[in-house]
Amino acid sequence: MDIAEKKLSENDYVGAKKFLTKAQNLCPHIDGLSQVSMMIHVYITAANKIINGGKESDLYGVIGVDPLADDEPLKKQYKKLALLLHPDKNKFRGAEGAFKLVSNAWSVLSDKTKRSAYDQMRKLSTGMQKPPAPSQPNKPPGSSK
Repeated sequence: MDIAEKKLSENDYVGAKKFLTKAQNLCPHIDGLSQVSMMIHVYITAANKIINGGKESDLYGVIGVDPLADDEPLKKQYKKLALLLHPDKNKFRGAEGAFKLVSNAWSVLSDKTKRSAYDQMRKLSTGMQKPPAPSQPNKPPGSSK
């Protein structure tokens, strides 16, 4: 687990996840396993910049909720993450950064106006909203041109 924490501090999230998985398999009851696991998840999700031309993270992924989720599941998941990642509760290296990522996601998704604007940008960025198909000239039946 120490190696996973070191990899995390080096921004090697894939390496951190690999060593955390090994630690989980060897000793599934290690203290802090869920905290480090959640930190790694938040960092990996935040590093995957898929919104706005690769400039922004998927905030729903950072918090771990479906984009169609109502306010209640979003709030519940945020509180769960805040308890796991808050630097006063989580003494592992990287907890503060993960907590800030979750807090930033929450500040956007908990505000109806910001969330609506983010959802619109997300739809456009991820191709969920397709542009209209170009119109084609009418062809007479049986013509190949």
